Order: sequence, then structure tokens, then C-alpha cells
Amino acid sequence: MTATMRLVGVAARTSARRALADRGGMLISATFYLVIVANLAGLWRVAARGNGGEIAGYSAAALSWYVAMSEVGTVAVSGRLIEDTGRAIGAGDIAVELLRPARPVIVRIASETGRTLIRMAVLAGCGLVLTALLVGAPPNLATLPVLAVSLVLAVAVNVTAMHLFAASAFWLRDAGMAWFLYQKFVLVTGGVLLPLEILPRWLRTVADVLPFRAIGYAPGRLAAGHFEPWLVAQQAAWVVVLVALTAVAFAGGESRLQVVGG
Repeated sequence: MTATMRLVGVAARTSARRALADRGGMLISATFYLVIVANLAGLWRVAARGNGGEIAGYSAAALSWYVAMSEVGTVAVSGRLIEDTGRAIGAGDIAVELLRPARPVIVRIASETGRTLIRMAVLAGCGLVLTALLVGAPPNLATLPVLAVSLVLAVAVNVTAMHLFAASAFWLRDAGMAWFLYQKFVLVTGGVLLPLEILPRWLRTVADVLPFRAIGYAPGRLAAGHFEPWLVAQQAAWVVVLVALTAVAFAGGESRLQVVGG
């Protein structure tokens, strides 16, 4: 256990240091994020003002804050993570990683989380500054400490769920379709592009029972001024569930590799 924890810690710290050193990559991510936030928030502000000042209970300013924080958990994580992990599985890299004292999926999740948390902090800071300049202070300053925890959990849910979807490559030898489906689930039911209150009732019901709302909707809702700490509790619960499911999926896939490989 000690060796495992040590390896996990080293993987997370190494990735975090690499993310800090990659200033060019960080600049590209921040620029991409700011462009998305500026344009999407601007569209929602226009829509809200044309709808009497608010949409689904969100003011124009609240929608801007929602967009800024709901995008952090997705932009901070590499969009190629599912495909990259799928290729590693298909190429047999996972079989080599089985020789380490720690489970491959644990090391991979730790490594990606370490890298992503650095990006998350930078993007969240950029979002706070940009949105404050555009629409003023956050609607409810009391939500900020809870929001910070929510953003960390949003990243944890996203990274773990991506590994769960990537595990399909153990059986399909390719994670391209899993990546396609994952994107659609996050965009439609994750509350990344729009608050879930705007969705049709049936789709909102579906979104409420899926983990993807923990990625965009939870931090977005808190940033919009709604002090609802139970959203963080739900995120934490999804982290536990997804870690368990991912561990089971990779264990099954690794066993299959060992059987097929002799």
C-alpha cells in the first residue's frame, strides 16, 4: 500500500510540475477558454435581456457567471483523454503498466488529475477576472468557498468518467465511439452549454440521474449565486461511484488482456 501511494503521489506531482512548466500549452488553453466564455456568456446575456431580464430564473449576470465556471471542468481536461487512453489499451501499453506495484488506472487518474488541477486553477482565475470585468462581482460571494471545492470535484468526475468510457477499448480495441458518446452526454446533460433548468422536463429528469451534471451544472449553479452545498455532496458521491466502476471495468479488461496474452 505504501509503494502504491508513493507511486500515485509521484505521478500526480510530476504531472502538476509539467503542467506548470508548459506555459505555451497553458496559454493556449486559457485563450481557448476565454474565447468560449466571452462568446457564450455574451449570447446568454443578449437572450436574457430579450426575455425580460432573465431565463429560467437566471439573470443576465448570473448566466455569465454560470457559463464561466461550468466550462472550467471540461476545458481543463484534455479532450483527447478518452482516445489517448483507448490507444494505450489497444496498443498493449496497459499490459506493460501491470508490472508496476500500483494499478494502471489509479496511476493514470492520479497523473491526469495532477495535470488538470493546475489548468483548472488557471482557468478559474481567468474566468473570475473576465466575468467580473464584464458583469461585476459574483451574485453571491458566500458561494465562492463551496465553488472552489465544486470545481475540484468537477475535474475528478470528468477525469474518472473519461477513464471509465475509455475502458471500452479493452473489448472494442478503439475508444473513438466512446469519446463521441461522452462528448454528447456532457454537452447535453452536463449543463456545460446551458443550465439544466432550460431543458425539456423529460430530458432534465434524465440529466438529474446521470453523473455528467456534476461536471458543468454544479459549479455553474453555485457560481450563479445559488448556495446549494448539496450539489457538492452529490459530486463527491459520484466520484466514489465512478472510481469504483472504473476500477471494476479496468480489472475486467486487464484480466482479459492476461488471458488473451497467455
